[in-house]
Amino acid sequence: MSTAGRYQVVVNDEEQHALWPADTPPPAGWLPDGFSGTEEECAAHVDEVWPDIRPLSLRRRLAARDGA
Repeated sequence: MSTAGRYQVVVNDEEQHALWPADTPPPAGWLPDGFSGTEEECAAHVDEVWPDIRPLSLRRRLAARDGA
């Protein structure tokens, strides 16, 4: 099966998500999250698994400040 037009979802250590061409290794600091498909499928997956788009470090800092 050709991977042209296929994407993979990648994530970094800040839990930020991105779409990356399926036939290309992700850039340094990014790892595949295991999901691949069309651009639309991958975007829908990201919407589902990443509802709070703030970086992890910011979420932690705000949680510590709020005592959560």
